[in-house]
Amino acid sequence: MFSKSKVNEAGQPPHSQGSAPAPAASQDYRPSTPKAKPPASVLSSDLHIVGNVKTSGDVQIEGTVDGDIRAHLLTIGEGATVKGELIADDVVINGRIIGRVRGLKVRLTSTARVEGDIIHKTIAIESGAHFEGSVQRQDDPLATGGQKTLPKPSPAESQG
Repeated sequence: MFSKSKVNEAGQPPHSQGSAPAPAASQDYRPSTPKAKPPASVLSSDLHIVGNVKTSGDVQIEGTVDGDIRAHLLTIGEGATVKGELIADDVVINGRIIGRVRGLKVRLTSTARVEGDIIHKTIAIESGAHFEGSVQRQDDPLATGGQKTLPKPSPAESQG
C-alpha cells in the first residue's frame, strides 16, 4: 500500500550523483526559531523603586514603583502599586496605578484600580475593574507628548 521513498530518508547521501554537493536546502538550513527572547524581568513584591524604569523587554511589577515605567510588555501584578506614567506596547493591569497609562493594547483586569488617564489604540476593561479618569483612543499612543491638544489661543486672539 505505502512504499518508503529514498527522498524521505534522512542522512542518506544521493547515490547517483557521485561527488555532487548535497541539495542547497540542507546546506543552508537554519533553525526557524527566532533569536531567543529573554524572560520578563520581575520586580518582586518586597521591592520598592523610587525612580524611572526603562527597558525594551518585558517587565512584571509585583512591588511598588514611584516613577515612570517604559517597556515592551508591562504587567502590573495584583498587589503592585505604581505612581507614575506607564508606557508600553502591551499593558496588563491587575494592581493599582496612579498616573497616566499609554499603550497600543491596554487591558484592565477585574482587580485593576486605575486613577488617571488612559491613552490607547485598543482597550479592554473587565467587569469589576475600578477606573477614574479619561480614555482617549489614538493611532499612535506611544508618541512623545502622548496627547493631542489644541494650541492655546494667544492673548491677542482671545481679546478679539
